[in-house]
Amino acid sequence: VRLVESGGGLVQAGGSLRLSCAASGRTFRPYAMGWFRQAPGKEREFVAAISRSGRSTDYADSVKGRFTISRDNAKNTVYLQMNSLKPEDTAVYYCTASSAVVTTTRSDYDYWGQGTQVTVSS
Repeated sequence: VRLVESGGGLVQAGGSLRLSCAASGRTFRPYAMGWFRQAPGKEREFVAAISRSGRSTDYADSVKGRFTISRDNAKNTVYLQMNSLKPEDTAVYYCTASSAVVTTTRSDYDYWGQGTQVTVSS
């Protein structure tokens, strides 16, 4: 599975961005999808995940109520709507696919995109 992220950029605190991740190469639907992020000097951390059907989701506590993950299996695309952005959300955001069920564990994910930069100014 090849994953390509888009939609990152520079935004002011309190603003919104929507990230997209287009998948190609294999059937998209069998995979749970997730978003991770990595800030400079920090470990890559879980942000959100969605099940194969889209009916189940999970979020990091730091983004609950602000971020929403969704997917369109017909378009082989997963989205991350980010609202009320904060400077601490600044990071490279990675899209990822897992053959397991919805999971927050980095090692459960099999495929990774190259990442897209999100910068939130104060």
